[in-house]
Amino acid sequence: MSEKLHTKVLIIGSGPAGYTAAVYAARSNLSPILVLGLQPGGQLTITTEVENYPGFADPIQGPWLMEQMKAQAENVGTKTMHDIVTDVDFNSKPFKAKLDSGSEITADTIIISTGAKARWLGLPSEEKFQNMGVSACATCDGFFFRNKRVAVIGGGNSAVEEALFLANLCEKVTLVHRRDELRAEKIMQQRLFDNPKIEILWDNEVEEILGVEVGQGDNPGVTGLRTKNNKTGDITETDLEGVFVAIGHDPATSLFKDKLEMDAEGYLITAPDSTATNIPGVYAAGDVKDKIYRQAVTAAGMGCMAALEADKYIANLEANNQQNEAAE
Repeated sequence: MSEKLHTKVLIIGSGPAGYTAAVYAARSNLSPILVLGLQPGGQLTITTEVENYPGFADPIQGPWLMEQMKAQAENVGTKTMHDIVTDVDFNSKPFKAKLDSGSEITADTIIISTGAKARWLGLPSEEKFQNMGVSACATCDGFFFRNKRVAVIGGGNSAVEEALFLANLCEKVTLVHRRDELRAEKIMQQRLFDNPKIEILWDNEVEEILGVEVGQGDNPGVTGLRTKNNKTGDITETDLEGVFVAIGHDPATSLFKDKLEMDAEGYLITAPDSTATNIPGVYAAGDVKDKIYRQAVTAAGMGCMAALEADKYIANLEANNQQNEAAE
């Protein structure tokens, strides 16, 4: 059933950034509406063990953490909607958002927390072993591969950074790159070449991630990697326990194309030390604007920042309206 609603704060997208923004906005009596989006809870809903989110002595499950954040946001006064924003109008005041259900929301401020998604190789075996040895975040999951052998797929800054990070934890790191030279910065490349725990498979592309499926053995998970040299056709099989795909992320910003300032990769641009976009009253928090850290805890911190900035904007807006009414 379609509705016409108004809110002081509309939050587009869930996950740590969106839910935290909702908690702070609700506690400021702003009665926020949060539209959950296509994947409520974001990337953490496909993450099994989370060991680096503060406040939990033992590992927790990503979906459970997102359920708790959602419940907390609702308990303090957030209205959540299982819907998708299909269009936004930042030229009107208040702002307007159209939803897939046909509903329309007007809002004094908007917080965008639509996140980003890791690019994957698109292999069936990759999907099969996700969270069973296949990951797209070394800082998130590298700890689970201490003293083990892993591979990193990619050749840019992200891949080199992940390989160097994992070399501090793992027995051996194999960097697999489909070309004969890296795209990463030269200084980072040199650090990689100088690290005795890292080897490089040049001109190789991943053909299959090898492993034991659930129900087929006592220790299900990744056991190896099969790659093919794209110049010679030679096949290489490498024994290892983990595969980290580092070929980039895609921010979920297509909805805001030509409406908000973005960088060349599509990440929303915000003011320094702020979540403010180039349009006053519109804020961006989490992976939708952060290509460096991409952690749940940093996303949550930015959600807090966005809500506080929205609260200040609304207070100034209301003060100005009162002054204008008094002047009349």
